[in-house]
Amino acid sequence: MPAGDSAGQEASRQLALAAAHDKAASAARAAASRYGLASVTEQRTAAALAPLAGAGYHLLADRQWPGSRRAQVDMVVVGPAGVFVVDTKAWADVTIAGDRIHRGQEDVTDELMALADLAYRTEGELAEVGLAPGEVHAMAVLAGRTGVDERVGPVQVVGERDALRQIARRGARLGPAQVDVVLARCLEWFRHVGDAAPISTTLLEPVLPAPRAPQPGTPHPADDRERDHGGVHHGFPDPRVPRGVTTPVPPVPPLSEEEVRSALLTGLMAAPVEEWMAFLHPAQARVVRRSYNGPSRIRGSAGTGKTVVGLHRAAYLARTRQGKVLVTTYIRTLPDVLRQQLTRLAPDVVDRVELAGVHETAKRILEERGVEHRIDGRKIASAWTAAWGRVAGGSVIDTDRHEQDYWHDEVSYVIKGRGLTRWEQYAELPRLGRRHRLGPHQRRVVWELYEAYQEELANRGVHDFADQIALAEAELRREPMTGRYTAVVVDEAQDLTCVMIRMLHALVGDVPDGLTLIGDGQQTIYPGGFTLAEAGVSVAGRGTVLDVNYRNTSEILQFASMLVRDDEFADIEGTTARGDRPAQVERSGPKPVYVRCATEADRQRRLVLRVHEVVAEVGTNFGDVGVLSLSRRGVEAATESLRKAGVPVVNLEQYDGVPVNRVKVGTVKRAKGLEFKQVLVVDPYASWLTEKPEELDDVDRERRDFRLRELYVAMTRARDGLWVASI
Repeated sequence: MPAGDSAGQEASRQLALAAAHDKAASAARAAASRYGLASVTEQRTAAALAPLAGAGYHLLADRQWPGSRRAQVDMVVVGPAGVFVVDTKAWADVTIAGDRIHRGQEDVTDELMALADLAYRTEGELAEVGLAPGEVHAMAVLAGRTGVDERVGPVQVVGERDALRQIARRGARLGPAQVDVVLARCLEWFRHVGDAAPISTTLLEPVLPAPRAPQPGTPHPADDRERDHGGVHHGFPDPRVPRGVTTPVPPVPPLSEEEVRSALLTGLMAAPVEEWMAFLHPAQARVVRRSYNGPSRIRGSAGTGKTVVGLHRAAYLARTRQGKVLVTTYIRTLPDVLRQQLTRLAPDVVDRVELAGVHETAKRILEERGVEHRIDGRKIASAWTAAWGRVAGGSVIDTDRHEQDYWHDEVSYVIKGRGLTRWEQYAELPRLGRRHRLGPHQRRVVWELYEAYQEELANRGVHDFADQIALAEAELRREPMTGRYTAVVVDEAQDLTCVMIRMLHALVGDVPDGLTLIGDGQQTIYPGGFTLAEAGVSVAGRGTVLDVNYRNTSEILQFASMLVRDDEFADIEGTTARGDRPAQVERSGPKPVYVRCATEADRQRRLVLRVHEVVAEVGTNFGDVGVLSLSRRGVEAATESLRKAGVPVVNLEQYDGVPVNRVKVGTVKRAKGLEFKQVLVVDPYASWLTEKPEELDDVDRERRDFRLRELYVAMTRARDGLWVASI
């Protein structure tokens, strides 16, 4: 079923539910009209928001300001769109310019910042139950105003008639069960005025509590309350106006029934976001908000939500810091997918988060600095071929044990990726991640190959991609960039080279929360290992390990983990590791299917049948299926077979994260950072799965390590089902 149809049916269902609650909403309005709030203005705000009760919202009025015995909160709204801390302002002659708000000539911005501080504290409190940062909103309602939609820092400033629309338009970000969890915590955090003890989380109160009648001849306690939000008076009555005298607020006609219904429909029609966009595991939510006094690292095995946490952290930093946040990764196509996810996850800060591949970032730096550089794939390949012919052909490294690609990786990742420029540096270099040992004579030939390659590139007037990074890093050393980025978040950090890390570190330095490295050494599929110490980066005491797997079933994870159970790798923190294992796996499901095919034609036939088989299952579309290969040849073969069978296909090279009902076919490298309900792995050989490492020499052992890591990455993209076909 197309996603749009599903969203439309859900909206219709929710509208029907809202209609069934019309009487409840009307009763809530009546209660609001009777409720003894601090002022008429707050009463009107309660009445304006009361219709939300028919759409699954809870309105908590007359609440204590957490941490204060005397201050109170006008209203807290908890529902599908998140949590809104609402304060009514009886302010006339209001002007907003940038991040400042004035009441006449008086700057009253600090009064709104008290509300923002409360929302921020509430965000931290609700993170303990898993509500993602960004789902708590500070809202100031201007009494007697309409058509207002402004921001003063983190506070949304709206008119009295605009508040309901602003809340409803965010759509359904929390499911009913999640709303219940958040509401229970809010009832503990925002105690009812007069309560001496926390409210039981098992008893949920009415949408609007019954009014408390004042004693005859005495003013209602709310009329005499003092707002001591950090020593700042705000709200109504105005402390400068004699008691008993009110400042007139022009009446505003309430929203009509049709306007209310339209606002709710608009919100309901907003496609509900995935659960992870608004609700995280509490440990994840805490990591998102955690502050570090320098560069930090977040690691965890496949399926623990590292990319999700990285996106949430980028949004959080964008909300709480000045300047832009850069989210980058080695995979060229992943930023487009992340941009789509961020747009749904945090639309309020998407314009303050820049998503770009690491090479795109380097290119922009060079262009802005006016540094000439030219990338030409054909001339780069020609330069390598010429250099190989000059130096390496027929030499001690020209054997049938290694193809030229091995030595190209040695030059690109080990030498250039670590920024080596002198023979002495390479002669004694520990080649982390490369099992095949090189003697002095072999190293000398490799170095001469590197020098010849650089000469051939220069002769053709081009640079390769490693040069592009080195040039940008050198530019930042020559003239540091200041003020552009407040933070850099790096996803799949284990795939970057040492020079890439140095370049990104140079953008922000060692400022608190400046650099966040996210990744898993077990998923390293590129050579040229290095340590953060080489890059001049320390994350000592600033690391976090995510250890709950949310994506995979226990059956899928167990199957995939068998491939890397004896794998050792050099971690970027300078240790030899065997990979993190999740302490908990949340889900279980069917066992992965492994089939042994007679021929390649047999494998392609079975592939098509398997795609039709999983799509026939309830809740699975073509767009939920990922077909992954270790090689481009495998991608081409699978694409051709599926298209001949009439199956819609999109290559991961062209996939930008916009939902499309097509089977996604691509290499494992392009699938990093993604997940699919069903994964089909289509080009391994049976011998890859049965090789015994102790029977292999260093050359074959290294080749096996990288191949199995890629298969591990491919298999752990699967959420519900895994199918592997070998020959």
